[in-house]
Amino acid sequence: MKILKTLIAVFFLLFIFSDKTVYAMHITEGILPTEWVITWFAVSVPFLAIGIYKVKRKKKAVHSYLPLAGMLGAAVFVFSCFPIPVVALNGMATSHPCGTGMSAILLGPFVSVLVAGIALLIQALFLAHGGLTTLGGNIFSMGILGSFSGFFAFKIAQRCGMSLFWCGFFAGVISDLFTYLGTSIELGLLVVKNGGSFFRATAEIFGVFMMTSQGVLCVVEGVVVGFIMVFVYKKRPDILQQLGIKTNAKSV
Repeated sequence: MKILKTLIAVFFLLFIFSDKTVYAMHITEGILPTEWVITWFAVSVPFLAIGIYKVKRKKKAVHSYLPLAGMLGAAVFVFSCFPIPVVALNGMATSHPCGTGMSAILLGPFVSVLVAGIALLIQALFLAHGGLTTLGGNIFSMGILGSFSGFFAFKIAQRCGMSLFWCGFFAGVISDLFTYLGTSIELGLLVVKNGGSFFRATAEIFGVFMMTSQGVLCVVEGVVVGFIMVFVYKKRPDILQQLGIKTNAKSV
């Protein structure tokens, strides 16, 4: 389990040397009832298991894969450590960049779920960001939905002949949108038990995210991911080749 040790070591160093100011972020502890805690863990665990399997297989084929996974895992950790309180949600969640669109492009969606899960675990344990009972739900939204939506957005943009920057841009934007759509769905489901409208609650929560800070953050993260992809292509194109990421030099 070298991948777990590597990522945890990087995250622990970041924790030691980072600002100790504590904010609640993601879906906070105590928000989800027991049945949903179990449900989201049941959904997330298979993706984490496949992610571990993928790491074991890919590190044999690409010697630099493990250090790259650790570096991107640290990036996801840092990206998601910039909470912006959403006052209208009464402390249930906050908005923040995610980074899973970028990690999904370079590592693949399943491994991106794994690094996001480890980042969320460290944040819950040491920074009071999110929570342990809500870890499954946060992995579902930021890890699973964020990673897979960003990955497929990148692939679709490539098929449309877009430049590498715009492929990365749309991966970052779509990853953010789906992450907060997932969070909105999880919180929207909580009103059903009390006879509320799931669709209305989900739409209202998602709207609050987009109208406050996340709408802007989506665009900012898209720009950052786009520039990072172009930078890697120009400075270390061999990394993209080793990872099997096809690029068209004319469209960069």
